[in-house]
Amino acid sequence: MVLEGTARALLRRLAAEQAQSRVPSMVAALVRGGETVWFGARGQVDGQPPTQATQYRIGSITKTFVAVMVMRLRDEGRLDLLDPVGKHVPGTPVGDVTVAQLLSHSSGLTAESPGEWWERTPGVPAAELIAALGPESARHRPGRRLHYSNVGFALLGELVARKRSEPWEDAVRAEILEPLGMRDTTPRPRPPHATGYAVHPWADVLLPEPEHDHGAMAAAGQLWSTTADLVRWTSFIGGDTGEVLRPDTLAEMREPAVVEDGHAWTRGFGLGIQLSRHTGPGGARRLAGHSGSMPGFLATVWADPADGTGVLWMANTTSGVRGGLDTDLLDILAEHEPPLPAEWAPSPVDEDLLALTGPWYWGPAPYVLRLLPRRGLSLTPMNSQGRASRFAAMADGTWLGRDGYYAGETLRVVRAAGGVHLDINTFVFTREPYDPAVGVPGGVDPQGWR
Repeated sequence: MVLEGTARALLRRLAAEQAQSRVPSMVAALVRGGETVWFGARGQVDGQPPTQATQYRIGSITKTFVAVMVMRLRDEGRLDLLDPVGKHVPGTPVGDVTVAQLLSHSSGLTAESPGEWWERTPGVPAAELIAALGPESARHRPGRRLHYSNVGFALLGELVARKRSEPWEDAVRAEILEPLGMRDTTPRPRPPHATGYAVHPWADVLLPEPEHDHGAMAAAGQLWSTTADLVRWTSFIGGDTGEVLRPDTLAEMREPAVVEDGHAWTRGFGLGIQLSRHTGPGGARRLAGHSGSMPGFLATVWADPADGTGVLWMANTTSGVRGGLDTDLLDILAEHEPPLPAEWAPSPVDEDLLALTGPWYWGPAPYVLRLLPRRGLSLTPMNSQGRASRFAAMADGTWLGRDGYYAGETLRVVRAAGGVHLDINTFVFTREPYDPAVGVPGGVDPQGWR
């Protein structure tokens, strides 16, 4: 738990938001290392302060659960992210967009479903929704830009249902919620839960908002959850996937696919996961998570995989919560109680790898090779000008690029009579600049340096 002074500063920020934005009730929590280090609540639900067990509707955070189900299907070989959705949901008029484009909101599909305002009305079955779609449902060329699409996630929910032969919410419960212990995350509310309200813009009075089963559109925002459950989900997004998803698959979901503001790149999307960049007392953060909005409710979940910190909040109001509450809470925590660096400790390495460390040259450009845990390698330019990548050890004695320019490319250590060199997809790194003893492609001028 945080110190008393930190807790007071955090509660002060939450209290100011609830009072100034006139929110019936709000809850918030901060997460470190998978644990709740602070919980705060303001306002009332049924005459009592909300607790960590009080349900709120989480809106589009629902999409992150659907996205994880899609990635589980991908990892099982049941689909490919480049598949057109029509391959798995036949008869879809917009079936040429890919699964990856739907996940990243780059499909170009319309944001909302045909008919009445879906968020305030009962939903229709998937067959009826699909039949109502047509060529006009495509607003942009697929892949051209980020265009948020609730319809796209309705199609993904139907894809999951068809692949699992059960409703998407049943698959989510069995394969995600139960294994993670999130038993208070449900498609419809259960007591105790907050009632969703609209707050009058010019008077301190409330209007209850409707709540329905949204049928095929439910995959875009149906779920309800609690603070305790969302703490677990925040840790999941940050990397603690348990047995639900491979960590490298989650890392793939957090990779930027499209950005919302290309000139600044502060917001964007990966595969079903929202991304945000923020700089504060904790330094530069790249947050992963999702926000949620439904009539009567607002919610946000963010995790910083780099330091294992996360934040979440939920409120029962249609609008009004100002932007920045989440990052303000993170900043207060970082300013008052910055995390301690992990202790350094030596680790044994193989002599053959140790001999590879130190300077290498790509032509005349100096690089340095360092060892990483589990026989990994890091190749970085000495003068910060050049291509840096990390490499993971493979079973065949090669290394696979994990990030940077060489992501997906293979590094080989080549030992020959003339010496040792590194080969990265035909690029040769030598111990001396253009070492003539090594077979540098194109040869080396016989007169040497002069």
